[in-house]
Amino acid sequence: MPKRSHNKRKNGFSGSPRSKGIPVFSLYGETAPVDDAEFVHIEEIRARSERYDWHIQPHQHRGLFQILFVLRGSVEVQADGRAEKVKVPCALSMPPAVVHALKFRPGTQGYILTISEAMLPRSDRGGLVEALFVQPRVISFAKVPQRARPIAALLGQIMTEMREQAPERAAMQQWLVSAALLLIARQLATAPDEGRRGLQQRELSRLRGLVEAHFLEHWKVGDYAAAMGMTEARLNRLARAVTGKSVFELIQDRLMLEARRKLIYVAAPISLLAYELGFEDPAYFSRCFKNHFGVTPSAFRRELE
Repeated sequence: MPKRSHNKRKNGFSGSPRSKGIPVFSLYGETAPVDDAEFVHIEEIRARSERYDWHIQPHQHRGLFQILFVLRGSVEVQADGRAEKVKVPCALSMPPAVVHALKFRPGTQGYILTISEAMLPRSDRGGLVEALFVQPRVISFAKVPQRARPIAALLGQIMTEMREQAPERAAMQQWLVSAALLLIARQLATAPDEGRRGLQQRELSRLRGLVEAHFLEHWKVGDYAAAMGMTEARLNRLARAVTGKSVFELIQDRLMLEARRKLIYVAAPISLLAYELGFEDPAYFSRCFKNHFGVTPSAFRRELE
């Protein structure tokens, strides 16, 4: 497999010292698990960020999707070690389990919408909304700020529905969430390098979901193909058509991403991390990591110091 470069933290993100694990929250700072399949929460950016001096440290959410909609101010986003300062207005989409951090300029205005998978529009047959959550996305409205206004209005109405115990509140929330996500996804689809990939995108989303659930079990390509009711050849054609990579490469990408996260955030011996990642031989893990990133795990850690 070709060597790949790794990026150090930059653009003002110092990150946090390696600890016993990557913080996992439902909402930032809250560890209680969410047991509502149709969970919806929305708040203004300032409501939580102001408490933390407008700097949200690296963390992740399990089983929850987030949209950050920034109307005024500025934001730097770090997702899995890649940092970027983005122009506003903009939307930031975060799939579950992505380690991310945010630095807002004091006084930044906007919303943070957190939803469960059940709240994604089920009529999204072309995969338009699903494309938002295949990977972390920055969707800029800087050149078309007028398109941000109806989305802001929808998000504001979701907040109103949360506060008021009106009849059929859940149904109204689902409708509003669907409308807001579809408008954001439309903007993503207009980007020069984006487009609707129809059924292929939906199938790729299914594959990524399976990889997320089973990569630590070291499933083989055949296991994923069987779970999706496809041959290995067809599944590989799908993966290459959408991503340019084979299924095996996608699996390795996810496994090595988790390895990189652990090396950054978890203060444990590399041999122990290898076992946690499903490797029976730490030396084999080191070879895989070096093949993927071009450096050994120990050298990677030294560069972080």
